[in-house]
Amino acid sequence: MTAPVPAPLPRVGIGVDVHAFAPADPARELWVAGLHWAGEPGLAGHSDADVACHAACDALFAAAGIGDLGSHFGVDRPEWAGASGARLLGEAARLVREAGFRIGNISVQVIGNRPRLSRRREEACAAMSAAAGAAVTVSGSTTDALGLTGRGEGVAAMATALVIALSGASEEDTA
Repeated sequence: MTAPVPAPLPRVGIGVDVHAFAPADPARELWVAGLHWAGEPGLAGHSDADVACHAACDALFAAAGIGDLGSHFGVDRPEWAGASGARLLGEAARLVREAGFRIGNISVQVIGNRPRLSRRREEACAAMSAAAGAAVTVSGSTTDALGLTGRGEGVAAMATALVIALSGASEEDTA
C-alpha cells in the first residue's frame, strides 16, 4: 500500500507599489485598479503606474517564487514602457500559471487621498479579476494626512496573493 500524496500547500505573496503624481502633465492619465480616472492627475512611471495592478503582480511573483515586478517588467525592458497595469497583471498571472500554480485570489488595498475608490470598487474588482483570470478584491484607505499619500503627493498599494501548486509541483521545485 502506498502512502497518500499530501495536498499541495497554498503559498502566499505580498506586493507593494508606490508612485508619485506626475509633474503637471495633462497628457498623463490616472490609472488605478485597471480603471481610468478621468480628470485626475496621472502617476509617474515606466508603464501607466497603476499601483494596484503593480502590487498585485508583485504579490503573485512572490507567492510563486519567480522574481518581482522589476525583474519581469522593469525600466530595462523597453517593451513594457507605457504598458497598462491590466496588461502587466495578465502577463504576471500567465507566468505564475506557467510556473505550475493556480491562482486562488488576490486582495489589494489602495492607499491615498485620491482617487476616491469607494464609488468604483465593484468596477475595480471586476477589471482586475478579468486581467488576472482569478478573484481580486480591492479596498481603499487613507493615511490620515501622514506621509506622501497623506500629503497628496502620490498613491500606494499593498497586495496579498494566494497560489496553489498544481499536482506534480513540489516545494523544492518552486522554492
